Amino acid sequence: PDTNMTERFDCFYCKESLFGKKYILREDSPYCVKCYENLYSNTCEECKKPIGADCKDLSYKDRHWHETCFHCFQCKNSLVDKPFAAKEEHLLCTDCYSNEYSSKCNECKKTIMPGTRKMEYKGNSWHETCFICYRCQQPIGTKSFIPKDNQNFCVPCYEKQFAMQCVQCKKAITTGGVTYREQPWHKECFVCTGCKKQLSGQRFTSRDEFAYCLSCFCNLYAKKCAGCTNPISGLGGTKYISFEERQWHNDCFNCKKCSLSLVGRGFLTERDDILCPECGKDI
Repeated sequence: PDTNMTERFDCFYCKESLFGKKYILREDSPYCVKCYENLYSNTCEECKKPIGADCKDLSYKDRHWHETCFHCFQCKNSLVDKPFAAKEEHLLCTDCYSNEYSSKCNECKKTIMPGTRKMEYKGNSWHETCFICYRCQQPIGTKSFIPKDNQNFCVPCYEKQFAMQCVQCKKAITTGGVTYREQPWHKECFVCTGCKKQLSGQRFTSRDEFAYCLSCFCNLYAKKCAGCTNPISGLGGTKYISFEERQWHNDCFNCKKCSLSLVGRGFLTERDDILCPECGKDI
């Protein structure tokens, strides 16, 4: 006889018939509620009980809660569909988190809410929009800044307000300046009036408030030796002989004929020449 048995519909796990019972499909296999919850339901972080198939399972970072257990650790208000923050395994509403953990802005004194951008410097915090240059009042953001007298300045404003300005080019001197006549210069701006070479670290002299390297100064202003016609700088203790509007290097003050040094001796003059008494006795 043809029995034509109806195909059985059983729980995939315990094999009990599911006819007339509530069941749950998972990966195309049916499970009775009891087996499904034992096998697959998550444990609630708050009450430690399984989150049943008929309950809403709320999850955050691989942790799970019943909908009714998903609340602020501090004030117990529900966090469902609300912003929250996590601190040391606990979930807190933004108000409780702010009161407990958020820093206060050093400028406006209001709480810096979790998740908002903030600036930190030497233990103080600011809202990003409150961390501004004291002079131009513009947000500093990630740009360089210079703190002075408990105020923060962007670099251009600091230079305008505090940095010395070069006498020559009128721009700020931030590093490596030179002081000359009690005035500040950039090293590269402090040059010889004649040849324009940098004078920083070199010997130099001045005339009429203009600085010159020794070479240019000697060529322009030094007395010329009547013997060799080269300049007599007179700098650095250079000794020279002066006689009737003429000058000689010590080493050039010699008898024209016999070349005897006349330094400290008597001498005679014959037109532009100088002679020792011996060579000059026939004049």
